[in-house]
Amino acid sequence: MRVPQLYRKPGWQRFFAGMMCGAVISWVIFLFTYGTFQEEQVTLIAEQQEHVKDLNNQISIYQEDLHKLNEDNKKMLLIQSVDVKLLNSEKYKISQPDKTKFEEHIKDDISEVITKDIESVYKTKELLKRTIENKIYTINEKKYEAEVKELIIYTRLTVEIEISFAS
Repeated sequence: MRVPQLYRKPGWQRFFAGMMCGAVISWVIFLFTYGTFQEEQVTLIAEQQEHVKDLNNQISIYQEDLHKLNEDNKKMLLIQSVDVKLLNSEKYKISQPDKTKFEEHIKDDISEVITKDIESVYKTKELLKRTIENKIYTINEKKYEAEVKELIIYTRLTVEIEISFAS
């Protein structure tokens, strides 16, 4: 048995030529569509990478802000300054420089509370009151006792004091 010679029949030649042309055309169409889809995928991936980079930058900024806020909150929970107010200095006719000197003297007595946390100062507020009240203060050769009328404990320790002559 013999294989028929197809090269002599033009019908078969057109069939194989059509198959070859179809294969080439389909290959070109495949390459075009595949290339188009791949180009879209590459641009999508590039956009997503840029978006991820932006989000990572935002995360780092938020983390820095959070760290900064935590540091600020730690500062806020410490006594940072002491403020003393003398309420009845007019009654005893104490001059402004003497009043300021008296307030500074009390500030010096309780200055160890600066940079301590608010909770520990609150726990020792009675000791702080006694420290101020159990001392005799001398202004213009007159002796005075101090009585704490109000003690406000926050980031600034505020002490309001009334004085009276020492007995």
